[in-house]
Amino acid sequence: MTTADTVRNAHAHPVSDTSARDLEANAVYRKVLWRIMPFLMLCYIVAFIDRANIGFAKLHFVTDLGFNDAIYGIGAGIFYVGYILFEVPSNMVLHKNGVRQTLLRIMVLWGLFSAGMAFMQTSTHFYVMRFLLGAAEAGMFPGMLLYLTYWVPLNRRARFNALFTASIPLAGMLGGPLSGWLMHTFEGVAGMKGWQWMFIVEGLPACALGLVAYFYLQDGPASAKWLTPAQKNIITEDLAKSVSVKKNGSEHSYMDAIRDPKLYWLSGMGIAVLVSTGGVFFWLPTIIRKSGIDNVMTIGILSVIPFLIALIVQYLNARHSDRTGERRWHVAIPAFCAAIGWASLPSVQGNVPLSLLMLTLATAGTLGLTGPFWTLPSSFLSGKAAAGGIALLSTFAGLGSVFSPMLVGWLSSTTGSLAMGQYYFAALMLFGAVTLLIGVKPEALLKPAAAK
Repeated sequence: MTTADTVRNAHAHPVSDTSARDLEANAVYRKVLWRIMPFLMLCYIVAFIDRANIGFAKLHFVTDLGFNDAIYGIGAGIFYVGYILFEVPSNMVLHKNGVRQTLLRIMVLWGLFSAGMAFMQTSTHFYVMRFLLGAAEAGMFPGMLLYLTYWVPLNRRARFNALFTASIPLAGMLGGPLSGWLMHTFEGVAGMKGWQWMFIVEGLPACALGLVAYFYLQDGPASAKWLTPAQKNIITEDLAKSVSVKKNGSEHSYMDAIRDPKLYWLSGMGIAVLVSTGGVFFWLPTIIRKSGIDNVMTIGILSVIPFLIALIVQYLNARHSDRTGERRWHVAIPAFCAAIGWASLPSVQGNVPLSLLMLTLATAGTLGLTGPFWTLPSSFLSGKAAAGGIALLSTFAGLGSVFSPMLVGWLSSTTGSLAMGQYYFAALMLFGAVTLLIGVKPEALLKPAAAK
């Protein structure tokens, strides 16, 4: 075909404006993804390792310090007391002052408190440091979800949310082997325990990342010098199309979020997913040990398997949710699977392959629903209401996480088994799925156009 023929064909069958615009938009959001997502994910990987490495430290420090499972459960849960007290204020400050100042404060403080866990000697020290760690980290998770709403329209957001929450299984995949290796290798170095070195080595990088965040990130597309004016316009137009507003055309206020019953129906699933996630991280090393594995490095390596499968499920579920525009069943079905995994664990205790299989089902189900689930609040809230609503939902979820580790720790100490705690996790996941399906009807959600 000659060049002239090509030109005539192009004029005879021109690419539609819509197709050209879609291609340009795809390129813009790929650019946004590669610019901000790797860094946000790195920050949250470090955050979750620092929050959850207590599960590996437990294998040794409870004996060294004379603690039992009940004391451990209180310390694991009290993290969320500080977390929920400061979560909504932190998100409102982020909405007002921007992500750069907020991340600098959050990450430097939590890095110092996490490293400070190395020097605890009593249960009181344990409780205080866990409370301070929760207070410092408050606002990180809902803040990042809110930050993504400044960059990504609703029809693409589940995949971005899933990529961000993929930091959780990645933290499990990296944190388990790293924590096991640090505890094993640094035992006795400079007269300190391996778990002390683990807290220091895994905690301090957060301080450096907080400083990097201040200079690397932008508070929104308008201040992003790496976007052209045309690219900024595409984002602005797409966000305007996907914003949910009140009938009079004005933006939602924070009080609109508080008065919206859907937010409270969502809180059942929010509590379930956060409690189940905590259950995986706080108790997975112990569950693997009870299946018959004693070496801490082997436990760390085996802990990668559930998180690797969860990472794959998380992405595929969010991708399908964005393509179809459906959210509710993309949350409920993984929740039912997680419930089956938790409920089956007691019957396979002592069998390493089956225990890993059920742990994988519980982990993949729990983490697989996070992308679509955390998209739901912005399907009916916007602006200040989205900022407060996401944080409020995360706060409600945190309430369950205050008491659940304490309850599971007490049940474990009283019965000598984790079985009742695992049944409890299963029941919560069932409860969350049912409340979501009953209280949040599909017609009440702003249904996004299918992502290209």
